[in-house]
Amino acid sequence: MANLRAGLLGVGMMGRHHARVLREVEGVELVAIADPGGDPHGVAGDLEILPDIEALIAAKIDMAVVAVPTRFHEDAALKLATAGVHTLVEKPIADSTEAGQRMVDAFEAAGLVGAVGHIERFNPALQELRRRLQADELGSVYQIQTRRQGPFPSRIADVGVAKDLASHDIDLTAWVAQSEYATVFGQTTFKSGREHEDMVAITGRLESGVIVNHLVNWLSPMKERLTVVTGEKGAFIADTSTGDLTFFANGTVPLEWESMAAFRGVSEGDVTRYAFAKREPLRVEHEAFRDAVLGRPSDVVTMAQGLRTLVVVEAALQSSHDGAAQRLR
Repeated sequence: MANLRAGLLGVGMMGRHHARVLREVEGVELVAIADPGGDPHGVAGDLEILPDIEALIAAKIDMAVVAVPTRFHEDAALKLATAGVHTLVEKPIADSTEAGQRMVDAFEAAGLVGAVGHIERFNPALQELRRRLQADELGSVYQIQTRRQGPFPSRIADVGVAKDLASHDIDLTAWVAQSEYATVFGQTTFKSGREHEDMVAITGRLESGVIVNHLVNWLSPMKERLTVVTGEKGAFIADTSTGDLTFFANGTVPLEWESMAAFRGVSEGDVTRYAFAKREPLRVEHEAFRDAVLGRPSDVVTMAQGLRTLVVVEAALQSSHDGAAQRLR
């Protein structure tokens, strides 16, 4: 079978990584790159840098990756859908739920694979965490907390930290817990002089009853990417920046110090850091997209799923404006 002909729109900070991985994935050939800004990272190699999405489509591609600023996602995706090209857009799916819905409708009507690059689902620590939760190693899940913070990336200009970063945490939480969001409450701050928020705190509850909490900002000098799942038998901590997963078990040895035992509630047990295969998340994501295009079983994140994440993000932002929790349908 001939390789799938792949095109890439955008070779900026994220697009350069897509270019590298597309060249590594079996069964895929990167045949065209388009970016009106040229090739700032020198990733084109022997390929000509095309000027726009129309030129990319003219290269007769089977599949495309869209890695341009969020406000351009809808226009590019709709043109690719019209041309019959399977498409993976970077997260978030779009800059508004209305635009996202038009994208979902277009790809469904055309019978094409439309996917969103929520790469955290392919992080080895979270995949291992989800597997262990499915195996009931934690028992009942009580709470999922995430912390995603670090310095401001100057490349992000068209959306705030909620759509750019918190969308990761909302998507991965619903995926890990296998339950959608029921309610959210958000608070935001604007400290860097931009029109968009640079810090957001989101609390809420999933339909399963699990409590969720997300702290996300571009105002911290330290970079942190943690997911903590607390449950009946202890707590899992996934560090997605390193791909590590650690389990803190509830203690089985009773404390003889009565007042301390009452204060702690549960005692400290064994701590286990798991060893497992750690493949590059972006490569696993591209393999899932390839498999979906070929009609094979795939864990690719669909545009409908990406839209659901954006709905939750926008509800949190609306909550921060109104000062009231938002109930999701």
